[in-house]
Amino acid sequence: MEALVYRAPDKFAIPRRADDLLEHQQQGLMSLAMGMENGAPIEGKMENLHHFYERGVRYITLAHSEDNHISDSSYDIRATWGGLSPFGVELIKEMNAIGMMVDVSHISDKAFYHVLEVTQVPVIATHSSARRFTPGWERNMNDDMIKALAENGGVIQVTFGSTFVTPIANQHRARIQRLTRELNQRYGEGTPEAEAAIAQMREQNPYPFATLDDVLDHIDHIVALVGVEHVGIGSDYDGVGDTLPVGLKDVRTFPNLIQGLLDRGYSESDIDLILHGNTLRVWRAAEAYAAMHLPQN
Repeated sequence: MEALVYRAPDKFAIPRRADDLLEHQQQGLMSLAMGMENGAPIEGKMENLHHFYERGVRYITLAHSEDNHISDSSYDIRATWGGLSPFGVELIKEMNAIGMMVDVSHISDKAFYHVLEVTQVPVIATHSSARRFTPGWERNMNDDMIKALAENGGVIQVTFGSTFVTPIANQHRARIQRLTRELNQRYGEGTPEAEAAIAQMREQNPYPFATLDDVLDHIDHIVALVGVEHVGIGSDYDGVGDTLPVGLKDVRTFPNLIQGLLDRGYSESDIDLILHGNTLRVWRAAEAYAAMHLPQN
């Protein structure tokens, strides 16, 4: 991100305050807001948190696909800490103090509720969808969690990957993995026979892509549950590979999303909240809390 700004300062800029976004827009610049997906680089040192803040990072996803020194992950069955680690608790307090947003995507359910016990400001789930559509999958948020997030004042940013959106896509990967193991056992892993059988199996089981309407169903559900003030967009275009829904394959298709929201009766002011307003509110709340708790000389 820094290199992009360095090479093309007439096109890009890194926002360090929420208000920078509007200023950059007025200047004809694209804001490259920075976050850290996985707090592992903090390495248990508060000075590292401050280092990344000074570089422009304004939110941290506490964990990713495995438990780390901060938090348990929704993907990791070890549940190392039963929620947050002792350092994780102190880290969230310090993130609050400096105006760094806390991202609760990827962490375990217990860690999510632990975060809400500790944080003094609203949090964000930068790329999570509604578990109602993918029962039992902890990576998405269930209704009780979404309600708790709303009570905190936070925002769940719906992600587009088909695995997050429909049960059939969510179950597809596990099925393909199971069939692959069975074929490897039958023919011998890595043998030409196994590879040919796996290729045929994949051809016979094409990926079941979700659709734009499936994504809109998630937004509708969250709005019905907690109101339009607590939902946003977390496409994860750089993270879900070739699992994106029909009609939302890349950023050029965002007009499809907006038209879909209009077709479902959302007002332009509602759509402004979904696209940016709700997340900016949380960012500003983090900044305001930090400003109130600056050290006094």
